[in-house]
Amino acid sequence: MLVERIHKTVGVKVGHVQVGGGAPVVVQSMTNTDTADIAATVQQCLELAQAGSELVRVTVNVPEAAAAVPEIKQCLRIAGCDVPIIGDFHYNGHVLLTKYPRCADALDKYRINPGNVGAGQRRDEQFATICKVARDNGKPVRIGVNGGSLNQELVMHKMQENTDLDLGRSSEEIINECMILSALESTELALECDLRKDQIIISCKTSRPRDLIALYRELARKTDQPLHLGLTEAGMGAKGLVWSAASMGVLLSEGIGDTIRISLTPRPGGDRREEVYAACELLQALGLRTFAPSITACPGCGRTTSTTFQELAESIQSYVREKMPQWKKQYEGVETMTVAVMGCIVNGPGESKAANIGISLPGTGEAPSCPVYIDGQKVATLKGTYDELAAAFQKLVDDYVATKYPRLAGEVGARASS
Repeated sequence: MLVERIHKTVGVKVGHVQVGGGAPVVVQSMTNTDTADIAATVQQCLELAQAGSELVRVTVNVPEAAAAVPEIKQCLRIAGCDVPIIGDFHYNGHVLLTKYPRCADALDKYRINPGNVGAGQRRDEQFATICKVARDNGKPVRIGVNGGSLNQELVMHKMQENTDLDLGRSSEEIINECMILSALESTELALECDLRKDQIIISCKTSRPRDLIALYRELARKTDQPLHLGLTEAGMGAKGLVWSAASMGVLLSEGIGDTIRISLTPRPGGDRREEVYAACELLQALGLRTFAPSITACPGCGRTTSTTFQELAESIQSYVREKMPQWKKQYEGVETMTVAVMGCIVNGPGESKAANIGISLPGTGEAPSCPVYIDGQKVATLKGTYDELAAAFQKLVDDYVATKYPRLAGEVGARASS
């Protein structure tokens, strides 16, 4: 079911995915591999898409990266992955898209940063070059303004105006005004280059949540182009998650935003998919989308000195994430399933009954048994070692999925013909 967007926007097709125009909010992510490393980039694109990313952006910064894009796209399609691929261009996009026409053709969208596409008259010329390549190839663009790489000529002009006219505006206010001006003026230039309104997406990213909220509220008043939400740099761990949710949650709840990315800084060697999981969870928490079963788990307290419930919650969440790419192709509505893993008798039975399938583990001093509830009814009591509990509960989840959710028509046909 489509969720009505309060901020009415034009619909833009990015590959087979619609952004704006009343479509559900779209999740996107970005690879952090060297794009010239085709195998590594293909692998990460596959992982991000399977995790729930509906658009994947790759860096296109050097000739080797531009040359690799068509092969990356081909490898993804051979692997059965149709996720649209976006090219991220800074400084030399006009050169790479012109010199590597196969790259321009393979990409599903181009991201342009008007703050570093050039200076002076060359800025407009080089920006126009990218827009004309997009026009000729029938591709959309995102005009992505960043607070950290804003057009400095525009900023200095507005700063001087503030001084000369004694307007008393803060530097933050001026920067925000410049970001919106840059986005809107660049949109007009793109339209002058014969791009259509349904080929343009806008973003104005900053790293400060309050500024992001103010920027997008103003943008929503001034344009009907689809808006891409995200902090420029959210940060690591809890900070990145909280700052992203605090800013984007406000905007999304006001009906502002058509596609999102949560730009988390991963730990060294960390899992890039975490930013996808976070974006999906944000939309699911707001009731805007449903991507995967929701796992409710007890936070723990003095009653839960055992770590068994924590280990089981982590295990079942990992298992569900692993199974979702397969389940969503097989079972209709499986993403709406709720699972509860609770740690003591206080809230355990109640939360477990409220979930589709829930287990209440014993707290400190409680009887060593674990009642399991399915759709509000107690169906079993599990006992044994952690490994035995985990295996038994996992089987109950598998059985619930197989019996409660109807098989999709294509899956039924495939099984019948095999």
